[in-house]
Amino acid sequence: MNLDHWLIRTAAAMPDRPAVFEGRNRICDYAGLNVRAGALAAWLTGQGVAPGDRVAIFMKNVPDYLAVLYGIWRCGAAAVPINAKLHGREAAFIIEDAGAKLVFTSPELSQGLKDADCTAQIVTTVGEDFEAAIATSAMMHPVDRAADDLAWLFYTSGTTGKPKGVIITHGMLMSMALCYEADVDPVSADDTTLYAAPMSHGAGLYALMHVAKGAAHVCPASGGFDPAEILDLAGHFGSVQMFAAPTMVKRMTDYANAAGHRGQGLRTVVYAGGPMYNADIIDAVDQFGPVFVQIYGQGECPMGITALPRADVADRSAKDWQKRLASVGRAQSAVEVRIGDANGQPLPTGSQGEIMVRGATVMPGYWQNPAGSAKALKDGWLMTGDMGFLDAQGYLTLQDRSKDVIITGGSNVYPREVEEVLLTHPQISEAAVVGQPHPEWGEEVIAFVVGDAEAAALDGLCLSEIARFKRPKRYHHLPELPKNNYGKVLKTELRKLLEG
Repeated sequence: MNLDHWLIRTAAAMPDRPAVFEGRNRICDYAGLNVRAGALAAWLTGQGVAPGDRVAIFMKNVPDYLAVLYGIWRCGAAAVPINAKLHGREAAFIIEDAGAKLVFTSPELSQGLKDADCTAQIVTTVGEDFEAAIATSAMMHPVDRAADDLAWLFYTSGTTGKPKGVIITHGMLMSMALCYEADVDPVSADDTTLYAAPMSHGAGLYALMHVAKGAAHVCPASGGFDPAEILDLAGHFGSVQMFAAPTMVKRMTDYANAAGHRGQGLRTVVYAGGPMYNADIIDAVDQFGPVFVQIYGQGECPMGITALPRADVADRSAKDWQKRLASVGRAQSAVEVRIGDANGQPLPTGSQGEIMVRGATVMPGYWQNPAGSAKALKDGWLMTGDMGFLDAQGYLTLQDRSKDVIITGGSNVYPREVEEVLLTHPQISEAAVVGQPHPEWGEEVIAFVVGDAEAAALDGLCLSEIARFKRPKRYHHLPELPKNNYGKVLKTELRKLLEG
């Protein structure tokens, strides 16, 4: 079934229900959102976009994001959402790899695509093409899609330094949405979802269940994350649900504590995307009350591996509540989770090993990457690359991320993609990138280099090739990098240098 059916049903059942806001300003009701999505679908069809084709979205969190997303689905195409924080070159690579015919983009991001010689048709959300699109006679019935048809092609960076496209199907996203209702938080038409985190990632995925129930959707007028603005909007709308990275939760808590704000209007804050220290979530619950739910997922199993419900996050009476709070919860309803050894064989309860997951929310594979798919999927199980253990009650605790990913401000940075950029400098012969704990961002990116290039020159190189948030915050020059007998860089030794 096409995911767009949920929008059409909601528009038929409650056409006058407020749907989309920019700040406090109401943009449209569900009837209006439905027509706008239909107009975009009809226009895309007229542009030659056929069922199964890919259409990219390189946009900031703006009200038209939902209309574009549902318009893509309605005409039978698949969306390729791209993080608006990426460099134009990175976005252009994703568009090219996905074979996207067209990309919708925010005006301030379009020049970066043009500079990168993007081959797809570029349509800005403020321009003649977009105005013509939304003026098109609307397509009011979605193209049929099967559960295993591509809906969302999500690019996640890998240890090879090149992003991989995760195939996310209509069926996977329906499973994720139904698990949200069962395991995370029930939604009603009286609720409001607030997009403080990028809609190209988890926040946008969570639009699905809120559209299905007729809830309101709010994009902050600032276009970004401002704790004062978020708490003001929560107080105005009431019954607000939002998705947040741990660093966002900490910033909200610190602001509210200083301002004497108790989080009026916040009903649910779902946090994920990086480690949340117990001290930080304890402070957050003390400040805002039992509004927090943790989930654990990956692009390969979007938002759908485990959940730690609000009762567990807020509980301070259980004997082992601190250990439970340090976990990421128990398996969501549509999946199985187990711990495996190096060969994927199950390990006893309490044993540390690789986290494995299978079920309706797990990807069928990577886009045009059979080797990567074969490595990630074994006998129906997704090998997450994350290490952890399960206790007797089924609570999963993460212990390490074997892929060396650095999570800064809720965004993933894979060291090799940064290292490859640094190594293009003629005065750098070796480079290694690691994460260092940071009280606000979770981790920050640190580079160790061998060579004579100045930090300013390396900064400029990184800013010309990759997103700003991936740029190292500090550069340490060494005569050589520590290595083992096989020549592999010992990043554990580099992290020890940072501790000294």
